Amino acid sequence: MGRQQLTIRRGTNLPRMGDFNESVVLDAIRRVPEGLSRVELAEATGLSAQTVSNICRRLLDHGLARETGKKSTGTGKPRTLLQVSPEARFAVGVHLDPAVITYVVLDLLGRVVTRLRTPTPRVADPDHTLAGISASLQTLIEESGVPRERILGVGIAAPGPVDMSAGLVVDPPELEGWGRVPLRDFLSVETGLPVLLDKDVIAAATAERWAGAATDTGNFLFFYLGTGSGMGLVVEDTVLRGVSGNAGEVGGLGAACTTRAMVDEGIQLGVLGHEFTPLGPRDAERGLAELSRLAEENATAGDIIDRWAVRVGRGVAAAATLVDAEMIVFGGPIWTHLRDRFLRIIPDMVEQSPFVKKIHPTVVTSTGVGEDVGAVGAACLVLDRTLSARPQSLLLR
Repeated sequence: MGRQQLTIRRGTNLPRMGDFNESVVLDAIRRVPEGLSRVELAEATGLSAQTVSNICRRLLDHGLARETGKKSTGTGKPRTLLQVSPEARFAVGVHLDPAVITYVVLDLLGRVVTRLRTPTPRVADPDHTLAGISASLQTLIEESGVPRERILGVGIAAPGPVDMSAGLVVDPPELEGWGRVPLRDFLSVETGLPVLLDKDVIAAATAERWAGAATDTGNFLFFYLGTGSGMGLVVEDTVLRGVSGNAGEVGGLGAACTTRAMVDEGIQLGVLGHEFTPLGPRDAERGLAELSRLAEENATAGDIIDRWAVRVGRGVAAAATLVDAEMIVFGGPIWTHLRDRFLRIIPDMVEQSPFVKKIHPTVVTSTGVGEDVGAVGAACLVLDRTLSARPQSLLLR
């Protein structure tokens, strides 16, 4: 008999589904910061009042939730509200970008407790970089003051391609000398914590879903702008990863959609001097920052960025129609350099695009997480894997 997957997010009152139901209830509480009563939780999740009451008792006993305040409904006695206890558990996130490595500690609400940034070593020596990441993680955890027993795990956001099953970073274009690097297993041994590895764009989309601009929608796409570009797709509250976990490449937009290519064009057109010739990812970001600064006073510099915005706008408009998304979110390490000009051009392109369906509006917006969206997303991978309701757990054999 084949497998049948239940694709709903409502609970079931079958006792053997307890873990899933706990996640359903906790996720419902997390999404309403002001708190929900037990009656409201039963209505939101489809679970019986008794099941909700039992789950809430367990969440309270484990410190994952807390009772806070009362809510009057006009009839009967006021209802007690439950909220997530942010300090009950924590997650660590690492974003390995070719230019900079970012580290964060998040609480259960996805709020940053501590952050750290270090330059990515220029040397083509993965062992040296791994040792540095391990040392920085130890420093981060110590400075956060978070008890290690409350840390759920470490998430890593890395440039693709990645081998999800083996936990390898596989020869990323901007990390010279990285062949098949066992990043996940190395850090698991070094930290003594569970470690997850995912692509940076997928992690970033997870961050927006958990704690950013897309917390109120389950259908959106995230366009990531860093040393390279990528697109994360979220459909029915599920981040699409593809068969190998490497969904999100946007090579169809052209080779010019990289930081280095924009800087090279700026030098070729005489906007930037040859002192901005990028020898590595950090140099390329420095050149882009200067190009962005010049764009408001130099028409040629502005045109370089605007042409990229048009290419990206065409791509996201088509992708939004493909998955019927109601929101397009932009972010990533270089987004601050491009935001103003992109948001002048792309919303109108999406609105006027023949691809975008007119049945519902498609909002174009900026990240709600900030420039550390990759690292925050890496930590959110841990929160999502550990605490979210996952329909995959409801497979019937």
